[in-house]
Amino acid sequence: MDVSHILDSLNPAQREAVTAPLGSGLVLAGAGSGKTRVLTHRIAWLIQTQGLSPFSILAVTFTNKAAAEMRARIESLLQVPLRGMWVGTFHSLAHRFLRAHWRDADLDQNFQIIDADDQLRLVKRVMAGLNLDDKKWPAKQAVWWINAQKDEGLRPAHIEDFGDLYVKTQLSVYRVYEEACQRGGMVDFAELLLRTHETLLKQPALLKHYQERFAALLVDEFQDTNGIQYAWLRILAGERNNLMVVGDDDQSIYGWRGAKIENIQRFQDDFPGFMMVRLEQNYRSTNTILGAANSLIMNNSDRLGKQLWTEDGQGDAISLYAAYNEIDEARYIVERIKQWFADGNGYSEAAILYRSNAQSRVLEEALLRSQMPYRIYGGQRFFERAEIRTALAYIRLVNQRDADAAFERVVNLPARGIGGKTLEQIRGFARQQTVSLWQAAVQLCQSDTLTNRSKTAIEGFMHLINDLDEATAEMDLPLLVEAIIQQVGLRAHFEREGGEKGQARLENLAELVSAARTFDPDDNVMFDPDARAEMTVVDEFLGHAALEAGEGQGQANEDCVQLMTMHSAKGLEFPVVFLAGLEEGLFPHNMSLEEPGRLEEERRLCYVGVTRAMRKLYITYAESRRLNGSENYNQKSRFVTEIPAELIQEVRLQDTVVRPAYQTSHKVKRIFSEVEGTDFALGQRVMHAKFGEGVILNYEGAGKQARVQVKFDQVESKWLMLSFANLQAIG
Repeated sequence: MDVSHILDSLNPAQREAVTAPLGSGLVLAGAGSGKTRVLTHRIAWLIQTQGLSPFSILAVTFTNKAAAEMRARIESLLQVPLRGMWVGTFHSLAHRFLRAHWRDADLDQNFQIIDADDQLRLVKRVMAGLNLDDKKWPAKQAVWWINAQKDEGLRPAHIEDFGDLYVKTQLSVYRVYEEACQRGGMVDFAELLLRTHETLLKQPALLKHYQERFAALLVDEFQDTNGIQYAWLRILAGERNNLMVVGDDDQSIYGWRGAKIENIQRFQDDFPGFMMVRLEQNYRSTNTILGAANSLIMNNSDRLGKQLWTEDGQGDAISLYAAYNEIDEARYIVERIKQWFADGNGYSEAAILYRSNAQSRVLEEALLRSQMPYRIYGGQRFFERAEIRTALAYIRLVNQRDADAAFERVVNLPARGIGGKTLEQIRGFARQQTVSLWQAAVQLCQSDTLTNRSKTAIEGFMHLINDLDEATAEMDLPLLVEAIIQQVGLRAHFEREGGEKGQARLENLAELVSAARTFDPDDNVMFDPDARAEMTVVDEFLGHAALEAGEGQGQANEDCVQLMTMHSAKGLEFPVVFLAGLEEGLFPHNMSLEEPGRLEEERRLCYVGVTRAMRKLYITYAESRRLNGSENYNQKSRFVTEIPAELIQEVRLQDTVVRPAYQTSHKVKRIFSEVEGTDFALGQRVMHAKFGEGVILNYEGAGKQARVQVKFDQVESKWLMLSFANLQAIG
């Protein structure tokens, strides 16, 4: 039998994995090593040479797109359709099973799968029925807790509260939620796997049928499996020893959403005698990039170990840029992309990766100023994010009561007991009287048309807005933004949401304060001078935000720069990659230092970022960064120091200042190299009686009102009033 079409394109390690005899196997597939090729060719090999029917093969991927691509590749190799083969995601395969065996699973024949929004609404109704205060017990947190229990295979009956009020409360919600789902014939995503696993355990004959049916089980991205997914695979494999998993312990980056890197160790314990194959030849990156990745990941313990290499040559050194601040960092990245494009390359070949979503704002502004097309992969532009739009709506309403869109968006966010029925009354009255929603609400409260409860809630909201207007009248823009975010309860609202999503929302809100701090109306060319004379700084800032949000993202097929988080970049590759913000506290993130194992996951995330680059890698960090509303001076990331120095080319010396700083408020004039109205300049070395020698990095104000930021040699960066600091110039 001629199988050359299956094997000829494979390297020796790939061929070993593809042609391995039926049995358990662990394929450690490094980044860019062709793991998808191994899986597809393995399935083709089993069908072609081992006489397996497509009907007897189950292949699990993590996305529907990957499943479709796998099926198409196998059909192309074999030139036959694969209708009988089970290939798909864990959820899609579990759904297929439950549709076929709904009666065994104790489900309605026409059971309904509910999405995340439906699940949240149901949990809210359950909590309302239990008289739980949404402010004290956020529904989103309850959803997260319920899903986490299901991912571990736990029903309410399996959980002991041990007198813990938090666990006891969430458990009560879980119980009632389960009853509601069963009564209404509803199945959430976490339930699909759990119900399938339980059904197989409860029905030995059914389990035996599927164990005998599937002669080969193959799993992609095995390092990303959670507890219930592994348990499902384990019982399907049974004693047949027929499970081959492909994964990379160095790319396990989803621990925060339940993925268990420990599953690789469990596999080794549960399947003794398994075959291990390492795929180490990389087809993506240069040896320089791979050398950096290998050195970086070697600092993690308990690795199974592999060393990526390539035949494609050494390649360019990694460029390391120590930016003066985040504005300088963004400018440097944009200039490098401009040069890349000028050299005849496409914008879409360049990707900017960052750890935190909040970092995108400054990068977006730099790209917009340069009129460079860009697209945020898997996310929204900064000013389009829900929490930012909500905060801006509050600012707009404080500034202009008749802003109907703003009123509708924020009147019950955070929840203050103003329901849909009350809102409809206000809308109806506004239409009848041809007035704004705010005016309609005022008049309805005065006429006693509303119920006492609704009237109290509406009046409370209007008092809040009026009080904020009065309290912020004399504030400059950044203080105003910060005060409104705090006083309306947005920060507390997202703190209660918790998790990675809640944290990201808080970081974005804090970044909005930074945006207000750096906003300069003189940069704003939206309005002519006559029009501007009638506008406040708040008006101009809101206009600026609206315009930036309105700038449509580049389309998927358009040539544009790609922006994304490190997590979103997994599985992608780009000729040139910028890793932005590699500073201690930002990447690795501060939170990673508080939990065991999180620092190693952060390092794996950095490894993923590095290995996205094909030809050229840039790493940038800022000596000072205003992020999340505060000014920080951070050391460069430990991940940078873990890369061999001979692979790195530093773009400039750390203490050299070559770029102007950002503006700090609308009252500050444009900053040049000299500190206006003083004898000092940016980059100048100075002496302080208490703190010793340092370098001026930034400044605010002018003359007697000037403040300077000094990076001292022996202590952390300080902001000092020049009129009091008595700084002495050196040299």
